[in-house]
Amino acid sequence: MAASDTHRAIDAVWRIESARLIAGLTRIVRDVGLAEDLAQDALLAALERWPESGVPDNPGAWLMATAKHRAIDTFRRAERIERKHEELGHELESQQERAVPDMDEAIDDDIGDDVLRLVFMSCHPVLPREARTALTLRLLGGLTTDEIARAFLVPEPTIAQRIVRAKRTLSERKVPFEVPRGAELAARLSSVLEVIYLVFNEGYTATAGDDLVRPTLCEDALRLGRIVAELAPEEPEVHGLVALMEIQASRLRARTGPSGKAILLLDQDRGRWDQILIRRGLSALERAEKLRGANGPYALQAAIVACHARARTAAETDWRRIASLYDALAAVTPSPVVELNRAVAVAMAFGPTEGLKIIDALTSEPSLKGYHLLPAARADLLEKLGRFDEARTEFERAASLTRNAREREQLLERAQAHNAGNHTHQKEK
Repeated sequence: MAASDTHRAIDAVWRIESARLIAGLTRIVRDVGLAEDLAQDALLAALERWPESGVPDNPGAWLMATAKHRAIDTFRRAERIERKHEELGHELESQQERAVPDMDEAIDDDIGDDVLRLVFMSCHPVLPREARTALTLRLLGGLTTDEIARAFLVPEPTIAQRIVRAKRTLSERKVPFEVPRGAELAARLSSVLEVIYLVFNEGYTATAGDDLVRPTLCEDALRLGRIVAELAPEEPEVHGLVALMEIQASRLRARTGPSGKAILLLDQDRGRWDQILIRRGLSALERAEKLRGANGPYALQAAIVACHARARTAAETDWRRIASLYDALAAVTPSPVVELNRAVAVAMAFGPTEGLKIIDALTSEPSLKGYHLLPAARADLLEKLGRFDEARTEFERAASLTRNAREREQLLERAQAHNAGNHTHQKEK
């Protein structure tokens, strides 16, 4: 195998194994910062040795064994806890005496719980949201600092500082490596799901930059969501979130054209929607509903996107049901953004005049002052009502507010379509 092929293989292994590796090491050393350092040391060792020796049959076991060797060396150098050193030494020796499959079985022992503990630790509410997101992508998404920085379009040193501070805070506050119980579990789970969906949304519609979508970020969030769903099978909102992400991800290929331009939902080629992801999403939604979680915020949003997934054509979309689901969502998690989405659904179900009434009531909302989708939605409804001059003004305003180059370009194109003498009058739908 060529060196370049080996490096690609190592990168793939790291993406798959890093969360398990760091989680297992955190259980042993009880310090997430040290655990990541040890995992990175093992990765460097793989980069040095595997191009010559080849990728081992069980790369995860190799990385864990190498990291444990480094852990023993670290404890020796620091002259820390001789008993811990002996325990690590005995554990490693016993593993080395066994065949590789047995070694892998030992490393996998309790690994599911370890990953779940790491998820809750990295998303602890003691950390600011930005730090939780960066640390989650780093530890559980396997992304480099540079990749995280590019994903969120902030300088790499800023991301590096967030991660360093987050690990320091977890250590200083002695955040336990455990899955919380009782009421604390619900509060922490909410934080975990929030961060995962935040990561997914940044991939689904990038807040800034030249690309409308970043599919890799969506894939990372989906992978994390699936891990949590497997490890917390009785929590309906986990399945609701997975359902929401699966169904939304099914449309990724259809969301942009060859030039990278956005294609609106109702104009998308539904033949390009990923039916496997849709089936997985509908199955996850059914699971959430069976757990009596149909009225949770993620399950409600999943039910909304499921309406689109079930419609064979845009004309068959059940907009009245969608509007009803948004009513329920607004009751559970009232927010200006939910209300804006409800307005769009109401407009589709009952006509643009009814939707515009809701949007007009939001124009004085302070939290939406810089939110480009408010004037964009208002412009769309004004256009449908034939109020083209007003629509042009709103499209231009939306373009001035977005930080995404692709969105700005398309909003300005729609504004140009309504220059004097250049528009085609449309009838109200």
